[in-house]
Amino acid sequence: VQLQACGGGLVQAGGSLRLSCAVSGRTFSNYGMGWFRQAPGKEREFVAAVSRSGGITQYADSAKGRFTISRDNVKNMVYLQMNSLKPEDTAVYYCAAEGSGILRMSSSGYDYWGQGTLVTVSS
Repeated sequence: VQLQACGGGLVQAGGSLRLSCAVSGRTFSNYGMGWFRQAPGKEREFVAAVSRSGGITQYADSAKGRFTISRDNVKNMVYLQMNSLKPEDTAVYYCAAEGSGILRMSSSGYDYWGQGTLVTVSS
């Protein structure tokens, strides 16, 4: 499975960005999908996850109410809409795929990873 994330960039605090992740190589709908992020000097942390069908989502507390994860099983894409961005959201964002069918918040539960896309939020 190959994952390609894009959509990062520089945005002012309070602004919005939409990250996209294109998935290829296997049947996309067989995989739960997640977004993680890693800020400089910090460990990678969970942001959001979506079930195979897209019907169930899970968010980190820091993302609730501001971020929305979604997927398109026809286009083999997963998205992360990020609103009301804060400087503390600055990080490299990674999309990941897992084949168990269980929504996971731990990075160790994911089998495949994209290369990451940098989000920088200025104050």
